[in-house]
Amino acid sequence: MARGTTGSRTSLWRLPAVRALAGATVLGFTSFTLTLASLPVYAVAGGAAADTAGLVTAVFLAVTVAGQSAVPALTARYGPGPVLAAGLVALGAPSPLYAVDDGLLWLSAVSAVRGLGFAVLTVLGATLAARVAPRERRGESIGLYGLAIAVPNLVCVPAGVALVLGGHAGWMAWLAASPVLALPLVPAVVRGARADPPAGRSSSRAAVRAALTPSAVLLVVTLAGGGLVTFLPIERPDGVLATAALLVFGITAALGRWRAGVVADRTGTRLLLPLALLGSAAGLAAVALGLGAGAGWVLAGAAVFGAGYGAVQNLTLVTAFARAGEGGATAASAMWNASFDAGTAVGALVLGLVAGGIGLPWTYVLAAGVLLLTLPLARVAVRPA
Repeated sequence: MARGTTGSRTSLWRLPAVRALAGATVLGFTSFTLTLASLPVYAVAGGAAADTAGLVTAVFLAVTVAGQSAVPALTARYGPGPVLAAGLVALGAPSPLYAVDDGLLWLSAVSAVRGLGFAVLTVLGATLAARVAPRERRGESIGLYGLAIAVPNLVCVPAGVALVLGGHAGWMAWLAASPVLALPLVPAVVRGARADPPAGRSSSRAAVRAALTPSAVLLVVTLAGGGLVTFLPIERPDGVLATAALLVFGITAALGRWRAGVVADRTGTRLLLPLALLGSAAGLAAVALGLGAGAGWVLAGAAVFGAGYGAVQNLTLVTAFARAGEGGATAASAMWNASFDAGTAVGALVLGLVAGGIGLPWTYVLAAGVLLLTLPLARVAVRPA
């Protein structure tokens, strides 16, 4: 991958499109994160069995992954502005309907509609993040986009659960309509975004193939991340260790995603992506060690794993865009986002099955080993397509 030039180092926050995209991203992901962990709790309160309550999240993510594949074609036909606006409405407008009924089927039906909106937000958000800044500062812009995602993740996941547990599910439902408030920001985002050449059907397929290798690296890392987030609180339900570790993980992931973009603009991704993957493996191994050795190792491991996890997110997206070319950015974003969501979902399922047989510490060690085995793939990913 060629080295990037930094250009002017004035703050990207001075660009109206960057600020508008950040605002739309915060409002969109506020809806997603408010409901992510709270809806299963709400379903159980409505009488659903604990082992089926996750159906709400599964339906949401399944529709999201399926919908992401359609976003490039919709964008090519209607343009990013109308498609993004429709996605924000689909994600936010149905959310108050959660307050109508707490039955599992009803919650899943509403979530299916919202999943289509989230598919649009994730694909176009990443694409526009690469287009609202100069090309030589694409990594930094993607990092700022990652920060805009991280803020609601840190605040709204626990807030949504607290609202439901406190008997205020109606507030959760109405607050999750926040993406509708982002509609006035869409014109500013589109005006400030670079108009890249449209991609035909054949070039879209080529872009997907070009993005396949970095997306595969991302899938492995998010698989490990899904296993950490899902099962660490189950392994350590007492005390504050799991909560503190996940908070540290979230903070360092956000910082890693941001700073990796800044460094990648200056040095390229050839060395950074393998190093980030190594850091992820080392951090997860430290968490595994800490489950038997002490809390300090768990916290340190979560911090290191989070930094690598966030850096890999940024670097694989930058690499996917570079390999796909300007006209294939939306198709590459769809491939990348589908890999992210699929990896997180599969990690929560597969690592749980493995942990049932060999225990969680050895499962994390095994996952760290898989990360190391992905290093050759990372070296291929940073080569031009």
